[in-house]
Amino acid sequence: MMEMDELRDLLNKDDRFCRFNGMRLDVLRTGYAEAVMEITENSLNGVGIAQGGAIFTLADLAFAGAANSYGFRTVGMNSTISFLRPGLGKSLRAKATEVSRGRRTCVYDVDVFNEDGKLVAHGTSTGFITEEKF
Repeated sequence: MMEMDELRDLLNKDDRFCRFNGMRLDVLRTGYAEAVMEITENSLNGVGIAQGGAIFTLADLAFAGAANSYGFRTVGMNSTISFLRPGLGKSLRAKATEVSRGRRTCVYDVDVFNEDGKLVAHGTSTGFITEEKF
């Protein structure tokens, strides 16, 4: 299996959408990941706060990191997110924590925080674990 830093770098390189939108995995451990994004003019909605889709994508990237951390390609099956406060400031950080992992499915809680450590969004993601190794 790949080393965690090597896997993190590969996931960051392969996710072209997140890379294009200034998001990256910052921390990767078995069953856990953190992803960060800088809030820029291009990530704002019409009200001037981080667009919900950008926040959701950041949460999804953290989920992807945590779920793929075991070395098997894992894809999302279902995700829910609740937006709790506006995405303001210079950056956001999503933290994905494993809730359950079986032979073929996994569940993760994902929390998104602003730079003051306040909770911006909370979600849950379910993944399908393939047999394909990295």
